[in-house]
Amino acid sequence: METTSRVGAQAPAAEGGQQVPSARRTVDGYLLAPFPWYGLDEAFTGPRWLMQVGTSADGAVEHGSIGHGDEPTVRAESTEDKERFAVVVTVAASPVRRSADGTGLLEATSVSSAAWLAGVGLLSFTWPGQMDHTLRDDWLDQQTETAWVLADDLEGPDWSSLSLPVDGVPTSFHYRESEFGWVLAGSTQEGVHVGAYGRGMSAYGLGFAMIKDIGAYA
Repeated sequence: METTSRVGAQAPAAEGGQQVPSARRTVDGYLLAPFPWYGLDEAFTGPRWLMQVGTSADGAVEHGSIGHGDEPTVRAESTEDKERFAVVVTVAASPVRRSADGTGLLEATSVSSAAWLAGVGLLSFTWPGQMDHTLRDDWLDQQTETAWVLADDLEGPDWSSLSLPVDGVPTSFHYRESEFGWVLAGSTQEGVHVGAYGRGMSAYGLGFAMIKDIGAYA
């Protein structure tokens, strides 16, 4: 999945080079998406904020994230028990297809894509307090690889099934917990995959809904 490009304003880097969402992203990249965005449904009444979008190799917006609750910082022993947040990742459902310039193929997206993006998203705000700064990159590489392996085996023993409403319709999600938080992923009837991750907020009481006006987040 070629989804490394980001559209919108960039937040300043946190310690260790991690991006933090304290500087709001612009809504421009979200408006370019040809698919609907998802967030928590109206039962959630707390803060909501834009994070970032990712593009495919041909420059098309392919996924993006919407935050809910406390804007997370890189996990530290003094904050890990206080932050309550959930981030919803929307991924366009796309088949294998040729790039815009015709020079290659773009990989298909799937529920596994949403699971992997959610897993890596959670890692981006995780840093075991006892770890030396110089070991951070190695740790992240190892954990990112683990997140990919887990996302590629959604029927494996590390995942359980969780039914949550999407636009009011009970929908089955793949769900797992770790010491860092929780991750889930599933598909909607609107042609997108939805992933989510969080900490301090229980996933069991969440519901998802299509965002009617992403421009309102600007």
